Amino acid sequence: MSVMRDRINTFLKYKDLLRELVVRDIKLKYRRSFLGYIWSILNPLLIMIVMTLVFSQMFQRGIDNFPVYLLTGNIMFEFVNSSTHMAMYSVLDNAALIKKIYVPKYIFTLARITSAMVDLVFSLGALLLVMIVTRSQFHWHMLAIPVVIAQVYIFACGIGFILSAANVFFRDIQYIYNAFTVAWMYVTPIFYPVELLPDWLRWVVEHLNPMYYYIQHFRDLVCYGQLPSAYIFWGGWIIGFVMLAFGLFIFKKTQDNFILYF
Repeated sequence: MSVMRDRINTFLKYKDLLRELVVRDIKLKYRRSFLGYIWSILNPLLIMIVMTLVFSQMFQRGIDNFPVYLLTGNIMFEFVNSSTHMAMYSVLDNAALIKKIYVPKYIFTLARITSAMVDLVFSLGALLLVMIVTRSQFHWHMLAIPVVIAQVYIFACGIGFILSAANVFFRDIQYIYNAFTVAWMYVTPIFYPVELLPDWLRWVVEHLNPMYYYIQHFRDLVCYGQLPSAYIFWGGWIIGFVMLAFGLFIFKKTQDNFILYF
C-alpha cells in the first residue's frame, strides 16, 4: 500500500510537467499549420469521405448510415494507431533530457498518449457534423462515450509503454509495428460488418481482437442507441487494465537500462 501511495505522490508531483509536455506535443503537431486544430476535425472527415466512396457500394447494403458506421470505427482505431506510434518514440526523443535530470520516464510516454487523446476528443466534432448532415438520431446513450474513451485510453497506454521500452533496445520494432498495424486494421471491422467474415475468422476477431470491443462499444452508443452487452463492456475494461499492467511491468523492468542504449 505504501508503494502505491509513493507512486501516486510521484505522479502528482510531476503532473504539471505532464501537462506541459502534452501542450508542447499538440503545439508541435500543428506548428506552422494554417488551419491548426481544425485538422483534428478535417482529417477524419476527409478519410471518411474517401473510404465511403471506395467501400460504400461494397458494404453499405447491410449497414444503416454507412458514413457514421465508418467514422465510429475509424476514430477508435486511428486513436490507438497514432497514439501508440507517437508513444514508441517518446523515450528516445527525450533522451537528452533523461540523461541530464531525474524525471519519471513514463511521463514522456503518457504525455504522447494523452496528446493523442486530445485529438480524439476534437475528432468527435467531425462525428457530430456527419451525424447532423446524415440526419442521424441522437441517443441519450451517447452520454456514456467518455467511458469507452477511458477504456481505449488505458489500453493505448499499455501498448505505448511496451513499444517505448522496446524501441530503445530494438529499433527494428518501428518497422515491425508499422506492418502489424496495417494487418490489424484489415482484421478489424472498421469499414465492413463482422458478419461478412468466415465463422472461424469472425470468432477470432470477436474474441482476440481488442479493438473489436472498443469499436463495438462505441457503435452501440452512437449507431444503435443502446448500451453495450456485458461481454463488450467488461471485456473492454479487462483488456485495458491487463494491457496497462503488462506495459507498466515491462517498462519498469527495463527503464534503468535505457541510458545505456541512447
